[in-house]
Amino acid sequence: MILVTGGSGRLSRRVIELLLEQGAGPLMTTTRSPEALAEVAARGVTVRQADFALPAEDLAGVFRGARKMLLVSTNTLEGWGKRFEQHERAIRAAVEAGVQHIVYTSLAFPYPASPVPLARDHYDTENLLREVGVEYTFLRNNIYAESLLFSLPEAVRKGRLKAAAGDGRAAYVTREDCARAAAGALLRGETRCSYEISGPEALSFADLAGIVSRLCGRPVVYEPVEAEAWKQELLAGGMDAMLAELWVGFDRAIGEGMMDLATRDAERLSGRAPQRVEEFLAQHRESLMKG
Repeated sequence: MILVTGGSGRLSRRVIELLLEQGAGPLMTTTRSPEALAEVAARGVTVRQADFALPAEDLAGVFRGARKMLLVSTNTLEGWGKRFEQHERAIRAAVEAGVQHIVYTSLAFPYPASPVPLARDHYDTENLLREVGVEYTFLRNNIYAESLLFSLPEAVRKGRLKAAAGDGRAAYVTREDCARAAAGALLRGETRCSYEISGPEALSFADLAGIVSRLCGRPVVYEPVEAEAWKQELLAGGMDAMLAELWVGFDRAIGEGMMDLATRDAERLSGRAPQRVEEFLAQHRESLMKG
């Protein structure tokens, strides 16, 4: 049995759909809201309620029966370090339940040197998986292309794209390609290794400004800003403090070259080339024009 955690989330839900399409199974998923997955349950997927805030011993019974597990990183913003606490409970419960192989959605450059506040959670989770005695596979996802849909519409409206990333580049990858890679890792991936899940090219913010200028027919220029000044501007605009720290942290990581890693790992796992950012943005041109 293959277990996918967080079945109500967009990435997890898509992985489940892909596994069903490929005839994999039996399948199980966990969620805090089982009622939201009635359609999935109707397709033969076992749906169990689970909350990673619970002690590991309470979660073990929920996971029992699974042999492979996709542990999708949680999205809590309760505080830095909280994700690892949740991951640790889930991992120790999985070991107790007899799970033999855990595929984990990590982050590109998951090391303490990263300015991304979440990097330490991923670093600690990876290390724990190495220590507990199960087979593991790390999917080090680059930055979601979908995140650009939060910043680029305003850039189109104002004619300038701000970021604290200097000339750095990121190999943005779509959630769809991450889901396909995760399904492939569960079915065909190697163990005791990491895959760098990226788009096919690394782009700078100047590149992104050029792309949206062409797509939208409006001139957009990239305006580099200092990290602290950018953080204060985001806070002044009403952004949550932790989210602003995370946003600027990713910009800084891009500026320091930590996201500049385009590989073919996503294609190796999924069997198809990942989507280019320009093609993805073209599909969302209407959203870009609503800035």
